[in-house]
Amino acid sequence: MSEFRGKTDSDSDEDDAGKSDTSMLTISRHDFGDESDEPSFSISIIENMKDDYGLFVWPCSVILAEYVWQQRNRFSGAGVVELGAGTSLPGLVAAKLGSDVTLTDDSNRLEVLENMKRVCELNKLKSKVMGLTWGVWDAPIFDLCPKIILGADVFYDASAFDDLFATVKCLLENSPGSVFITTYHNRSGHHLIEFLMVKWRLKCVKLLDGFSFLPPDKASGLSGNIQLAEIVLSCEQAEETSSSIVR
Repeated sequence: MSEFRGKTDSDSDEDDAGKSDTSMLTISRHDFGDESDEPSFSISIIENMKDDYGLFVWPCSVILAEYVWQQRNRFSGAGVVELGAGTSLPGLVAAKLGSDVTLTDDSNRLEVLENMKRVCELNKLKSKVMGLTWGVWDAPIFDLCPKIILGADVFYDASAFDDLFATVKCLLENSPGSVFITTYHNRSGHHLIEFLMVKWRLKCVKLLDGFSFLPPDKASGLSGNIQLAEIVLSCEQAEETSSSIVR
């Protein structure tokens, strides 16, 4: 025998909250291609405008994704890990270009990880989705050997910088010759980033103004002082890593 329960004030509040959450969802489309009428491909992203960080496409993601497209020969067939992927636009572009991509975000942010899976399905891409908390040495991180590590706007909380650099260094050591490509706002923490690179024995081999390579139609909708950096192990650290592998 089934029980019928009338709708209470609490139920109405829950329904209204659900409708509110749903109304904040949107799907944005991001085109990539050379100057022609038809893009080479598009990536659709599910965004939640109610979320402050993980479920919104920030300018750094747009710029990094465009860089991935413009550097597409480097990404074909490469192993790629995106850190703090959120809506995962750069990683999904890499996957579309033929990279073997693992999308990661904080293991505790289950709603973000679930959204990443939905976005992969929406774009018919078979990228792996994995919880990875910076500075936490779970077993799966040691199985990751990416040629390229991506990170868009991962330098926003200075208290997490050390954990981020520790994670990046671990991944770089797992795969000799690999590179970390990141876009970030040139905020007051820029000198801290430089200091921590030295501390973790990393070096920047390329530094670009994020708008210097962005097509005008994309640049017009963005703002901020955004830089793109390619970071690798320092020469000394790379030699030590290679020697330990040989032994």
